[in-house]
Amino acid sequence: MQPNSRTRLRILSGITVLFGLLFIVRLYYLQVIHGAQFRVEAEKQYVSTEPNIFDRGSIYFTQKDNKLVSAATINSGFVVSITPKLLIDKEAAYKALSSVIPLEHDAFIEKARKDTDPYEEVAKRVPEDKVNIIKALKLPGVKMYRETWRYYPGGMLAAQTIGFVGYQGNELTGRYGLESYYNDILTRHKDNLYVNFFAELFTNLSDTVFDRTKEEQADLVLTIEPTVQGYLEGELQNVMNEWHSDQTGGIIMDPKTGAIYAMAVNPTFDLNEYSKVKDGTVFANPSIQDVYEMGSIVKPLTMAAGLDAGVVTADSTYNDTGHLTMNNKTFGNYDGRGRGPGTTMQTVLNQSLNTGAAYVVSKLGNKQFADYMLNKYHLGEETGIDLPGERQGNVRNLSSRRDLEYAQASFGQGIAVTPINMITALATLGNGGVTITPHIVDEIRYTSGKVKKFTPNPPVQVLKPETSGEISRMLVNVVDKALLNGTVKIPEYSIAAKTGTAQIYRPRAEGGGYYDDRYMHTFFGYFPAYDPKFIIFLYTYYPKKAEYASHTLTMPFIRTAKFLLHYYSIPPDRVKDVQNKPTQ
Repeated sequence: MQPNSRTRLRILSGITVLFGLLFIVRLYYLQVIHGAQFRVEAEKQYVSTEPNIFDRGSIYFTQKDNKLVSAATINSGFVVSITPKLLIDKEAAYKALSSVIPLEHDAFIEKARKDTDPYEEVAKRVPEDKVNIIKALKLPGVKMYRETWRYYPGGMLAAQTIGFVGYQGNELTGRYGLESYYNDILTRHKDNLYVNFFAELFTNLSDTVFDRTKEEQADLVLTIEPTVQGYLEGELQNVMNEWHSDQTGGIIMDPKTGAIYAMAVNPTFDLNEYSKVKDGTVFANPSIQDVYEMGSIVKPLTMAAGLDAGVVTADSTYNDTGHLTMNNKTFGNYDGRGRGPGTTMQTVLNQSLNTGAAYVVSKLGNKQFADYMLNKYHLGEETGIDLPGERQGNVRNLSSRRDLEYAQASFGQGIAVTPINMITALATLGNGGVTITPHIVDEIRYTSGKVKKFTPNPPVQVLKPETSGEISRMLVNVVDKALLNGTVKIPEYSIAAKTGTAQIYRPRAEGGGYYDDRYMHTFFGYFPAYDPKFIIFLYTYYPKKAEYASHTLTMPFIRTAKFLLHYYSIPPDRVKDVQNKPTQ
């Protein structure tokens, strides 16, 4: 064989192999990646299908073993319709159909009498087994059309976080929650869905090789753990049942990564029956969209700032007179009592003393205190969480010219932030003093096969690591010795926690100021305290006949902490000595 012939043969063989490889790649793309779409097309040979059948990306919860559980998917069924003029015996048609599917007699007969109307729906979302029975009846004028719809297997589970698909004008689109925030990539476009298979195979071959278009359709994998979410929702319902609050909410998060295991609010609603909700405000997510004065859970932030700046230690003392007057206004401790000289900073946290928090500000100075709150804890800022409608807080008092506003802010009065902003700031206390980015979505799985993992903002060290350790030790002392007189201490685990109680602001139309008998209760804690895996934030708004958060939220927090420690098999971080006394 001549050299030129061998060269041509090799080139021809190479082209053949390359073409074969490209054919296999394209076949995989069509049969595996877009196989579901073509199965829908194939089904049209057997079942009548609406021309613009609904499709949308899926959303998944992630179990602790990394298995995925459907949070939002597509369900399918059938619409049963009639052509009235073809129904010769309308009563007989009703009896036949109603023996298979539930129908209301008068409503059916009214539709069946509209002989000039070519199409009347009599039932929707009929399962396939029922449709097969109806088809076997061979009733003239009765047709079945496949339909699909958005379905939420969890019902009420994480309702405000997930959101739902509904009509906005004439367009079916994501409304609220993740369905809205990620609507662009969850939406499925129908372009080229009905192109002939082999025309698609060869005509678009170059698109597979060169990837000319950016793939924008995807499914979402969440950080939310469904069992944890369900447990939290149960505890919130218990609080509502016992204290008849206007609203109760909670967040469970990894304080090191910002991954949110659960986020819930009560009252809530069923995602599959959102159209039955009378008050649309329940669709919103207060953890993201509402701001509150948080009360004494701000004190640990104040104390940590003092520790970090070196102006106080846990053993620093001041003279607690019970009251302070600034700018002609007097404020005091929750019980109005002074603890006298020699009151330590540990006592300030244990007994939640407003005067003690104000003392720390006096040592820091207003400017430095505001710098910690605004520029290190980022109070009042949006966190960047991947949910719609996040609201900034109201922290204008931290730019006041008066001392009073800074003193009040030190114990959580006069500044208002969102729950997600608050838990993100508090996480800094336990995670070694670094900033985090809270997030709901862990992965975006594109239909092209590409997977995009969540990438947080680079962490910033805003507190010294030793400050994080010391404030954690102080908050463990709060739980061990002060919270309900130490009766809720868990001997095997170190728990760092603090309660908060804030008076609710009275609208100006009612005279302004604060209600004397309405409170917002808050509670936060992280554990195991010196290497925390979880941080919990709870709040309940206007609980009835309960003045302090220690009464309403302590036991829900402790039960939730014990559940998480057991569910995730977290090993104890405290050891016991020979006398069976817990030691750190």
